[in-house]
Amino acid sequence: MRSLDDILAISVKRKGSVEAIFEGFEPSKSGAALAEIPDDRWLAAMTRAIFNAGFNWKVVESMWPGFETAFKGFDPGACSMMDDHWFDALIANKAIVRHGPKIQAVQENAVFVRAQSDAAGGFGAFIAGWDADAYADLLAHLKSHGTRLGGATGQYFLRAMGVDGYILSRDVVARLIAEGVIDKAPTSKGAMKAVQAAFSDWHASSGRSLKEISRILATSTG
Repeated sequence: MRSLDDILAISVKRKGSVEAIFEGFEPSKSGAALAEIPDDRWLAAMTRAIFNAGFNWKVVESMWPGFETAFKGFDPGACSMMDDHWFDALIANKAIVRHGPKIQAVQENAVFVRAQSDAAGGFGAFIAGWDADAYADLLAHLKSHGTRLGGATGQYFLRAMGVDGYILSRDVVARLIAEGVIDKAPTSKGAMKAVQAAFSDWHASSGRSLKEISRILATSTG
């Protein structure tokens, strides 16, 4: 496995400069900033990532005001108590994407958000408690305890909220394969452990954030 500086040199050769690699790059939020985000915004972001998955995100974006109204501002307390009458009304609501399993996921994730918030003093505080070397564990936790938050959905949800982490896009996976970290897209616990170990090593040796490392890896192939 090459050093991050060596991979960065490949990216610079492809993109022309470090500035080009990080054009439009937004730094991740601090733990303190994450902890201040209200629980309803975490549930809203989960929902948006879930509805974006396998669907045209531009349609979801255009309908988002309807989502906010239909789900009562994504208040976890209200959404966790969703009854059959409200669910049926949502299924018939043309202001949102009428996908039954994804609508049900809002109720189940509201329960998840409330449980973690009660235990940690806020869902943001719960998220902020994970460090860079445990990011794969956070993804696994979302998959196991949330609904429809596995795979890329959880990764994009966390990225949208400003959490420092990586997205295992096709280009990032291609670089990880080229470096001998994995031999195919990581789906097993063992493969994710290897991915985390590589990112942790690059993080420790370079001082760069996981998001920065993810960008460097992606631009070295794509």
